[in-house]
Amino acid sequence: MRTVAFSAALCAISCANAQTQLPETVVTATRFPQSASAAPYAVGVITAAQIKASGAGSVNEAVMKLLGVPARLDTAGGGNYSLDLRGFGGTADRNQVVIVDGRRLKEDELSATNLSVVPIETVERIEVLRGAGTVQYGEGATGGVIVVTTRAGQGLAASNAGQIGVVAGSFGLREARASAQLVSGGFAVDVAAKDSKSNGFRDNLSSTSNNLASSVQWSNEWLRLGVLSGRQLVQSGWPGELTAAQFDANATQASSLVNWGTSKSENSGVFAQASLGGWDLAMDANTRTRTVRNFWGVAYGADVAAMNANVRARNASQWGTVQNDFAVGLDTGQWSSLSTAAVLSDSQTAALYVTDDVTFTPSQTRLSVGLRSETVNKKRSSSTVKPEEKPTAWNLGVSQVLAAHVTAYARAGTSYRLPTADEFTWVVPGAMLQMQTSRDWELGARWVQGASKLELRVYRNDLVNELGYDPLIANTNSWTGVGANVNFDPTRRQGLELEATQQIDSTLALRANLAVREARFVGGVYSGNDVPLVPRHTVALGATWQPGGGHMLDAGVNWVASQSPTFDNQCSMPAYTTVDMRYAYTVGPLEWALGVKNLADTKHYTLAYGCTAGVTTSIYPEAGRSVVASVQMKF
Repeated sequence: MRTVAFSAALCAISCANAQTQLPETVVTATRFPQSASAAPYAVGVITAAQIKASGAGSVNEAVMKLLGVPARLDTAGGGNYSLDLRGFGGTADRNQVVIVDGRRLKEDELSATNLSVVPIETVERIEVLRGAGTVQYGEGATGGVIVVTTRAGQGLAASNAGQIGVVAGSFGLREARASAQLVSGGFAVDVAAKDSKSNGFRDNLSSTSNNLASSVQWSNEWLRLGVLSGRQLVQSGWPGELTAAQFDANATQASSLVNWGTSKSENSGVFAQASLGGWDLAMDANTRTRTVRNFWGVAYGADVAAMNANVRARNASQWGTVQNDFAVGLDTGQWSSLSTAAVLSDSQTAALYVTDDVTFTPSQTRLSVGLRSETVNKKRSSSTVKPEEKPTAWNLGVSQVLAAHVTAYARAGTSYRLPTADEFTWVVPGAMLQMQTSRDWELGARWVQGASKLELRVYRNDLVNELGYDPLIANTNSWTGVGANVNFDPTRRQGLELEATQQIDSTLALRANLAVREARFVGGVYSGNDVPLVPRHTVALGATWQPGGGHMLDAGVNWVASQSPTFDNQCSMPAYTTVDMRYAYTVGPLEWALGVKNLADTKHYTLAYGCTAGVTTSIYPEAGRSVVASVQMKF
């Protein structure tokens, strides 16, 4: 049944005689706007209109539903998910970089980047660069880069407008949202706020979150200047893990009724963009603070401070039939964390990168080259180990128009990651973690004609000294005698991805994402085993129908194959299928909407850590069927 549905969707996508034209896709994941049609890399783009039609309540949910990216529920609650772009399992967060309006959110610790705090109403576009983005964004980008751009960050020309809305749903969900944009002359002010409360789908999973984001900017024909600021507060209970027997008996129960966590973040920044004499110039500088207080058997807390700044320049020139696009940039960053136990962790980075794209107009051939040199210093007051590295990364790419509407591309490069502060201090006695490196390559082809788009790509990452936690290795520093952060024996990620969209007509749009991936140890004691928490197959199908009269219906089906929770592969987490639907009716300034998530009430889980006698344990359940109703008014 699943195969028939997928085949039918692909037939509709590739065979329909569409009467509409897809707009040219422009991406900014390479730090400057570029056409995606001839790009020698894979970038998925989600627009504000697609987010609105899907009813996604967060950036995480939009990426999961609309691009089919597998994800795991964050154990700390609060509705956050860990996205996994290319099969890194439990270390996915440490192998991808998240950028919001130029602000790097990646933490230098084991906590997941909390994308759920970004007000979804302010998001103008989400770009997901699959595969290494190290040249542009530095260490920890082997799996990819997620770039979120809000209305303020986009700098869109706008008129005075605003909207307010309320949301109510299952598990005691209550939410209020408001945003406004004020424009006068060259000035623009953008403000958005959200307050959310939920009882949670499990005991001790109640949560609250409050978000406020604002910006002020001024622009003219060649210059844009602005300031951004935001505050986020998330509080949630931590219900903990379940055994298989507990999950089967009652998946909503908690193993702990007293554990909890809070996270309060504040950020501020400035930005500037200018066009002068054939050069595009840009600058971003920002600061971010985060206060974390947790209780998981014992009280723990940390105060985090991060600062990032970058300047970059691009020059586009034409030499006869050859077009050259040159860019250079300087990135600096500092991240520090002071725990309630007076342990100070600190990391500093400074990097210079250059890229050059040459397009030969007659042959429609595009060559791309990039190089990054970075200095990384890390230290922790509780450890004498101080990782210091000066890594470099490079990439080479080529794209070629093969026929009308068909472009093929290839790229190769390297990427790297250093251990986080939490990783390099929890090792076996006498061990020192080495830098993780990867050799990466990718081949792809895309077909874009009218309202049809189809892209197929294959990739491979060969990793040396991959960083991760091995729960089975002997460690006299551990009270259980086992478990430590290590450099693994060689590992490999490889796979195939298919992405397709079809605008049948002005009322109906279809989408499909399929991935076949392999994450495997290719040497050492685990040789031949799958990396834990990486499903081999995922399929996401969706459709948006607007029959007229203010009606809109969006539906999506996601299937995720089985995966192993442990390194010995002795247990298997079941495959699962979820169905989501949303109906919206707009009349005048009002939109009424009703959505159902996990329509079939599939009992499933995306995260587990243990295996005992062939039975998966340490399970973190996902929610069953839930209903969400909302009303929104524009003015």
